[in-house]
Amino acid sequence: MLNVKVVENGVQAKETIEQFIRQGFTKDDIYLFAHGKDRSEHLTDATDTNNVGISEQGFFDKLSNVFRSRGDELRSKMQSVGLSEAEAEQYEMELDRGRVVVVATKAA
Repeated sequence: MLNVKVVENGVQAKETIEQFIRQGFTKDDIYLFAHGKDRSEHLTDATDTNNVGISEQGFFDKLSNVFRSRGDELRSKMQSVGLSEAEAEQYEMELDRGRVVVVATKAA
């Protein structure tokens, strides 16, 4: 099961996360993406959501992100939590516009 929501700011992100939790997701099932690395880390910490790490991405993809542009890194991370390549590109464009993408994913 995969749910994605695009929001404008941290307040809306927090509300979306609470909605996902009411739908049965846990905070470990929820990922938050923002274009700026500092903004992303701040929002992830503030909302207590999951970071995309080695367990989701794999060691080599995680290592490759060191050499990728921020957009490439974000698309790779979004794909690692279940979005298709086309979806990741679409949502990365939303991030370029300053929006925040909240993804809730759970194995069926």
